Amino acid sequence: MYSTLAVGRAPGNSCDGGSAGGVLPPTGESPAAVGLNGPMHVITEFPHQVRIIDTEWITTADGTRLAARIWLPEDAAEHPVPAIFEFLPYRLNDGTAVRDSHHFPYLAGHGFACVRADIRGSGESEGILEDEYLPQEQADACDVIAWIAEQPWCTGAVGMIGISWSGFNGLQVAARRPLALKAIVTLCSTDDRYADDVHYDGGCVGSDMLQWASSMLGWNGWPPDPAIVGDRWREMWLERLEQAPPMIEPWLAHQHRDAYWKQGSVCEDYSAIEAAVYAVGGWSDGYTNAIPRLLEGLPGPRKGLIGPWTHAWPQAGPPEPTIGFLQEVRRWFDHWLGGVDTGIMDEPMLRAWIHDSFRPQVCYTERPGRWVAEPGWPAPGAEPRRLHLNADGLAEAAGAEEERTILGRQTAGLDAGSWCPYGEPADWPGDQREMDGMSVTFTSAPLDEPLEILGFPDVELTLASDRRNALVCVRLCEVFADGTSALVTRALQNLTHRESDEHPSPLVPGQRFRATVRLDATGHAFAAGSRIRVGISPTYWPWAWPSPEPVTLTVVAGASALVLPVRAPQPGDADLPAFAEPEESAPLPVEVLHGGPAGRSMRRDLSTGRVDLVYDWDVGGRSRLPNGLEVQDANRTTFSIVEGDPLSARVQCRTVGSIGRGDWRIRSETDSVMTCDAETFHVTVVVRAYEGEACAFAKTFTYAFPRDLV
Repeated sequence: MYSTLAVGRAPGNSCDGGSAGGVLPPTGESPAAVGLNGPMHVITEFPHQVRIIDTEWITTADGTRLAARIWLPEDAAEHPVPAIFEFLPYRLNDGTAVRDSHHFPYLAGHGFACVRADIRGSGESEGILEDEYLPQEQADACDVIAWIAEQPWCTGAVGMIGISWSGFNGLQVAARRPLALKAIVTLCSTDDRYADDVHYDGGCVGSDMLQWASSMLGWNGWPPDPAIVGDRWREMWLERLEQAPPMIEPWLAHQHRDAYWKQGSVCEDYSAIEAAVYAVGGWSDGYTNAIPRLLEGLPGPRKGLIGPWTHAWPQAGPPEPTIGFLQEVRRWFDHWLGGVDTGIMDEPMLRAWIHDSFRPQVCYTERPGRWVAEPGWPAPGAEPRRLHLNADGLAEAAGAEEERTILGRQTAGLDAGSWCPYGEPADWPGDQREMDGMSVTFTSAPLDEPLEILGFPDVELTLASDRRNALVCVRLCEVFADGTSALVTRALQNLTHRESDEHPSPLVPGQRFRATVRLDATGHAFAAGSRIRVGISPTYWPWAWPSPEPVTLTVVAGASALVLPVRAPQPGDADLPAFAEPEESAPLPVEVLHGGPAGRSMRRDLSTGRVDLVYDWDVGGRSRLPNGLEVQDANRTTFSIVEGDPLSARVQCRTVGSIGRGDWRIRSETDSVMTCDAETFHVTVVVRAYEGEACAFAKTFTYAFPRDLV
């Protein structure tokens, strides 16, 4: 995880929820074009002319052929260059073709060979895609790296780059230490598959698990392109449909942090990674916690960059400010692959964006703030500040102990926004006052002066629950003089996991216990006059699947505390060099045949108490690529719950994808439903695939997973 299979995202304001028809984006020579979020300098002249090998076949150790595309400096055969490799399942011939055109011609034009390969069982690559991040995937990547290093156009030095899935496997492959791999750039990824991915959140079943499993199953129903693989396309397609399983099966079968999740989690042994690591992300992304952990844990050369961005490349955003990130990539790989002294390792280990105090919105095109830098991590100048959760609010000194109780509302959390924003409409949480009213809250006096934090806030709680199985959501907010409440950061914890994600234990009803909830890392400046608020609730739907029974949670005021990672402004902050302006190569022209707006909506039945939260993605609308392929990819996910009844929780996901050229038309559909009772999660998945209008394949999967302290 995590991506959307998309060929043509509309440029401009991502908060408007729509895209116009026509050809997008501009491809002619121009000093600037409109990117996803603002000015983008499109570069059309490079130090090297670029040659593209549209399809190259790379054979792995077991004989499986993987499809790759290669961008080369035209004279690389005579003057070998270092290589940059990305390994993804998102279909290089259509799914990421436009995205790849933004990056790889640019990097090839500046003296790198760029190789983008599809993982086995995806795109035109042979084999079956059975799950995420398998050892086979990592072994295949090592085979590709060895192949690249042996090519006459390569110096033998290889780097990996990638966002999300390919950010994950960059770390995982680095831990295998292939000889030619010298450095990686990993964006929006994680070192811990259980703690920071789409499946579990603080030991709670995450909201996006079914949606992501359905998306992957739907994309497995897309065939290879007959123009590339020939008549074998149909045999390969049906083989995938027959053999590729719904990935929800292993994910829900492993509800604790066991060996399944440890495999591929490089935090198990940071010392295994010797390659230089540049870890990059944004505060609005779902994966940013890994960056400070990597900086602290890795023993070798490493750097970190955290901006205001969503699950996105830093030169594109949203939100602003975007930066010249591809120039940073060049400097990194020139240093580690080319032996060029670019000065990048003389700079601070971490560059991070500190958000200014902000009024909450459900979508942002810009997040004001400032860049700061730290020479190492943990930040040497950071000082923890403890504020006690007292009955009369947050304060420096602990007050008398007093119990505060709350019966969780099942609809609490509907304004949480997306777990992993892309900058779609309503991706961010809005004003938190309604959620504050469904929580136990502790609020400080107005601040006398600004207060800046950078890192992980911790909330140390003394609690009691009336049930054996309970969770807690903890939110940190900035409250303005008019009462507006803006979410700064938050976290979930399954309280049966309070001591261990691997070996959880039930609660003893009525018995007090301690739990420390580490909130998501953030960089934020509270304004003078604002108040700090901690909100605590035992429900947060749909981010967390609800506990089997309604939970009344007791918070012991006076025995609980907030610990803030306070960072005093440093004299050198104002002297940091500015990043270059964003640059990319000219993207492929995409004809949008009809627009595909995304949307977020809510339906509330006042008579039954049922609420449906609906997420719609129609990614890029229906688009035609220069290779003649027409593609469309839509997803609707509905989260439903009835107030007072946690067993009414239901997620329903429908995906529809199509691909075709001329008379050749393929469509795949999935319909997935997840429900529960007190003891079991129930999942039904239906997949259908059509050749023209004739159904070529249909299958139904039915699962029952025992709930194991979830």
